[in-house]
Amino acid sequence: MHLEFRHLRTIRAIHEAGGLARAADQLNMTQSALSHQVKGLEDQVGVELFVRRSKPLRLSAAGQRLLRLAERILPEIESLEEDFRALKSGKTGRLHIAIECHACFEWLFPVLEQFRHAWPDVDVDIRPGLAFGALPALVREEVDLVVSSDPEDLPGIQFTPLFDYEPVFVASSQNPLAERPFIEAEDLRDELLITYPVDRSRLDVFTELLTPARVEPRAVRQVELTAVILMLVAANRGVAVLPDWVVRQVRYNSDYVTRPLTAKGVTKRLYGATRIEDASKPFMAHVLRLARTEPVKLQRD
Repeated sequence: MHLEFRHLRTIRAIHEAGGLARAADQLNMTQSALSHQVKGLEDQVGVELFVRRSKPLRLSAAGQRLLRLAERILPEIESLEEDFRALKSGKTGRLHIAIECHACFEWLFPVLEQFRHAWPDVDVDIRPGLAFGALPALVREEVDLVVSSDPEDLPGIQFTPLFDYEPVFVASSQNPLAERPFIEAEDLRDELLITYPVDRSRLDVFTELLTPARVEPRAVRQVELTAVILMLVAANRGVAVLPDWVVRQVRYNSDYVTRPLTAKGVTKRLYGATRIEDASKPFMAHVLRLARTEPVKLQRD
């Protein structure tokens, strides 16, 4: 027996309409074509599916069996079709994010809070465990968006500029470096430097200041949480270099001083890396737009 979805839809429509004429209208076909389809289906199964002498038209015992199958299968098919339509229109999908910037959580959560209200059917997840294999994971389609300050020339990958930021020196107001108008690499040689627990190649203080000058701080202490870093700095237990969106909360606090790196300051740019075919999806375009605008509000606070 060769049973098709259209056969199940036919059985359900005739049952609900109570006759061929109204069912044909519901299925957008002629009554003759519908009768021919029913006859062909009955020839296949070898039994009558309807009690034709009844009004309204009733299903036979065999027809009832087929109706139960239709009522079980068709809702799942229709749900799947709706999912596919939503995927095609960009209303739903997957947004798994990997971050190559530890402090980005400070602005990313407000971005995702806005995003979830606009796109409740998009599956959002953050994969910090992939932070340093993030771009290869993007190529392998394990994640869908990578926040990075180091764009690479990768086939099929697009880097969208998000915003510029300034890495800023932060110290206790009691630290001798508080008297300096700006901070050079040599100023950190005798300091305990507090950083996030990531590789030096991902830390602006090393890539933009210390490593080029071949300067090593007295010691490095790694701390996971921004709040703890700031607490230690306020207690004059060390100094730190943090993005400007982080130091906004202490910029006007008398316990701290913030200073630019070098006389000219340092500017870095963050990017959102996506697969090229995903970049134009409505929800992806929206999250990238939010990631361009929301962090700037934090920088201005």
